[in-house]
Amino acid sequence: MKPVLNFTALLIVLLTACGTSKKMTTPRTYPQIPLKENNPADSKLLTDLLAQNAEKLGAVVSNKNSFRLQIVFTQIDRDEKNTPHFTHHFYHVNEQYFYPASTVKFPTSVLALEKLNNLKLPGVNAHTTMLTDSAWNNQTVIYNDPTSATGKPSVAQYIKKILLVSDNDAFNRLYEFIGQKPLNDRLQSLGFKDAQILHRLSIPLSQEDNRHTNPIRFADTAGNIIFTQPMQYSDMLYQERNDKLGKGYMAFGKDYYNGETLVNEPMDFSKKNRLRLPYLHQMLQWVMFPASQPKRSKLNLTTADYSLLHKYMSMLPGESNYPNYAAPDYWTAYCKFLFAGSEKGDWPNKNIRIFNKVGDAYGFMLDVAYIVDFETKTEFMVSCSMLCNSDGIFNDDKYDYDTIGFPFMKNLGQVLYQYEKERTKKYLPDLSGLVFDYEK
Repeated sequence: MKPVLNFTALLIVLLTACGTSKKMTTPRTYPQIPLKENNPADSKLLTDLLAQNAEKLGAVVSNKNSFRLQIVFTQIDRDEKNTPHFTHHFYHVNEQYFYPASTVKFPTSVLALEKLNNLKLPGVNAHTTMLTDSAWNNQTVIYNDPTSATGKPSVAQYIKKILLVSDNDAFNRLYEFIGQKPLNDRLQSLGFKDAQILHRLSIPLSQEDNRHTNPIRFADTAGNIIFTQPMQYSDMLYQERNDKLGKGYMAFGKDYYNGETLVNEPMDFSKKNRLRLPYLHQMLQWVMFPASQPKRSKLNLTTADYSLLHKYMSMLPGESNYPNYAAPDYWTAYCKFLFAGSEKGDWPNKNIRIFNKVGDAYGFMLDVAYIVDFETKTEFMVSCSMLCNSDGIFNDDKYDYDTIGFPFMKNLGQVLYQYEKERTKKYLPDLSGLVFDYEK
């Protein structure tokens, strides 16, 4: 009888253990952009969509090499818990250099917020007054900002200016706050291995000037200094590059982008900023969908940080009071290339919001966008870069933005929007978290 009793006791223990055990669940993982793949395979879906809309897109697509066209398109499907599932599509994404222009302001804005959190200093946050001093050649100071509600500059105000109208000085101030080497080190740690943000924008400075970044002070509402950051010097080694483009360029003249003397040789971009399209698209996914970030490189941002980014990425210039961006200098679709084409006039659809960052310079044109329609519950991400410089001369301010770039960007966004709008989805997204009161 003893063996039977032992077997019975063992059976009871096993049954009890089974009855009280918790069901193990596998943590949700999200498809990431294959950052290590320099030439991901073209998507059949995206290739077919471009071919089916040749009347609107064919002129650029059929000459994709000369236009240096690259597209990343992400479909989003939700499950019953509203969790997003991503399917990434690529078209002609490769190692060809393109000048990222103002899109470098997007990751810089994100990393400025992260740096504030990493400081862990009471009273120092995105809305704290940030004073910029001078300690090196060609550095300039900023102590006041009459365009802000407080009359003082801050990281949040700089980000607002960047995301609404792509303000160059605002970017320069965040570049100076982070510092050249810390900025690039963090990009590397995020997996953006050959990214390089090396210089300020709109002001022709030497490499040495761009290595030196201004002293910064943060002050409380009473004017008391609560944090001081001395001038930083970047000793980062610049990767050797051979990025020469075009058949000629105008040498620097009256301003940063327009020269006066034609030089009949390719323009050297090897010491200019570099940021591949997949990097920008991946940052967009992480910012719009924070839960999709891998733990190894998770951004140290708060819920308030994401809300600030989302609000200003989707806000239109005319919805801002501080600063007041008035027509005719700014219009409704200003800095909205994909879907809207940056066209003057009424917004194409009041139910649509575009969370994005654009860039255009030297004939290069880019937009990195998450597009949503609150009425039809349509959502997708698309990033596009192209070169609109048919004469091959850089720095002459003679580019094909209006005739080729804007129409293509507009049509591409609308083609993808129409496809996603009509695509059957099992679960429609809850987009309520992306609705903002833009008057505040």
